[in-house]
Amino acid sequence: MTALEDSTDVVPAADGPAPVIDISDVWKLHKLGDEVVKALVAAELQVMPSEFVCLMGPSGSGKSTLLNIIGGLDRPTKGTVKIAGTDTASLTESQYAALRHDTIGFIFQSYNLIPFLSAVENVELPLMFEPYDRKALRARAVELLELVGLAHRVHHQPTKMSGGEQQRTAIARSLISSPTLVLADEPTANLDHRTGETVVRMLRDLCSTMGVTVVASTHDPTVADEASRVVRMKDGQIVN
Repeated sequence: MTALEDSTDVVPAADGPAPVIDISDVWKLHKLGDEVVKALVAAELQVMPSEFVCLMGPSGSGKSTLLNIIGGLDRPTKGTVKIAGTDTASLTESQYAALRHDTIGFIFQSYNLIPFLSAVENVELPLMFEPYDRKALRARAVELLELVGLAHRVHHQPTKMSGGEQQRTAIARSLISSPTLVLADEPTANLDHRTGETVVRMLRDLCSTMGVTVVASTHDPTVADEASRVVRMKDGQIVN
């Protein structure tokens, strides 16, 4: 699939689905001594259900800042951020944490797996301390590992797994709470080309088979080739 680069915004039909992400005039400013650094400048972005959107741009372009704001890991200096129809501006930290928990899955460049836990325990971790039936949670975690082709690695610790297997475990973990949205920060950065292609196809398939919306920040053209839309960034601005 060739990435589409014609438009930054997708406007839903009047009777169509609402955006999963709706960002309007979002700025992020940092004070660095006497200087004000503009990490994001007047960002406008809509992402619709089941889209696979790729954020591309050089280091310092604002990709990670935008991803962190979408995920509620950072707050904008100004502007409107709506996630799954919820305006996040008035949310308390605990309310935002609940929104993240229920709506968003995260995939990190460095996998962020707990080394002394098995693959299935790492997948269970986001729900480990909640009142879920233990057997049902274990069955769900195993099912997700099977989905990403790791049925043979269920009880292996990360140190006994390849980088690609660790990232696939991270993908399974991101899905344990059945999120609407998955955010991936440089998901192929530590992988060889062939393994990276496998991981990217899995992200694409989340959209097409499970209806999950995926937004990934990346330098990797392989990710862009599989995405349904590319959003290019430069100097804190969305430029297409």
